[in-house]
Amino acid sequence: MRRYVLVSYDVSDPKRWRRVYKVMRGYGQHVQYSVFLCQLTDTEEARLRETLYDLIHKETDQVLFARLGSVESDALDRNLTVIGREYDHLDLKKLIF
Repeated sequence: MRRYVLVSYDVSDPKRWRRVYKVMRGYGQHVQYSVFLCQLTDTEEARLRETLYDLIHKETDQVLFARLGSVESDALDRNLTVIGREYDHLDLKKLIF
């Protein structure tokens, strides 16, 4: 089962940040600076976590994973709210990762 996962990262070194960004581009849609919205299976999420774990500096960097619900449901619309500029809805169901 695929689920929406919001991944946000704070990486202190520009070279490491670029490496993390390049990895994330292969897993999801870039929605804000250092924030990606992904559709992941459990296996893909585990692989992403392992890859990022090997890239970041554990003392200064941080990666957050927020599971937003199943892709097959309307979980994204229920779990995502916006203040300010209107949310540009991403139809991730049409994307292939």
